[in-house]
Amino acid sequence: MSSGLHHPLLKIAPAKLRPTQLTVGRAEVAGKRAEWEKLGRKKRKELIQAHWFPGVLGPKQRVYIVDHHHLGLALLEEGVNSVPVMIQRDFSWLEPDVFWRTMEFNRWAHPYDQHGTRTDYAAIPASLSEMADDPYRTLAARVRTAGGSAKDATPYAEFLWADFYRRRLKLPGGKVGAKALQQALLLAHSHDTAYLPGWSGLIE
Repeated sequence: MSSGLHHPLLKIAPAKLRPTQLTVGRAEVAGKRAEWEKLGRKKRKELIQAHWFPGVLGPKQRVYIVDHHHLGLALLEEGVNSVPVMIQRDFSWLEPDVFWRTMEFNRWAHPYDQHGTRTDYAAIPASLSEMADDPYRTLAARVRTAGGSAKDATPYAEFLWADFYRRRLKLPGGKVGAKALQQALLLAHSHDTAYLPGWSGLIE
């Protein structure tokens, strides 16, 4: 049994990283890949060194990341050999069901699918490449980028925004178009979203 404090920064192949959520916004992943493709070798190296992945050691010494899922998937799809992972805790000695309950208690796991429905822990995929697309997650990210909400440290804040929009807006073909983004930005500054993390107030 270990506290995890003695673990250095590990170098792990993105294909070996285990996700702690079921979904990503695939459009966000595509955006990160497009940014990566514009960078030269030196800038790519700097980006990887600046974005270490927070991770937890789980059963069978598997490395589970608790943030940067979009970047991890983008780097996996770009064929990056390894990324730096900073181990936060060593839970490798726990039974799988206790491990996942502990992860969720620490807000390091989000067992909800692309419809916002709670799932079993077993539904969390074994690879970043197996995560499902949630276009509402992309919509939430675009609203924040456009100034509709502030970046918030609350774990899974953008999933809460995604679930709000899922109930209010239709995304034809699962795409975030200009009209949907405009509607979402208006809602972001309404009383209806005042409970959400990063809410930036009403527009007078």
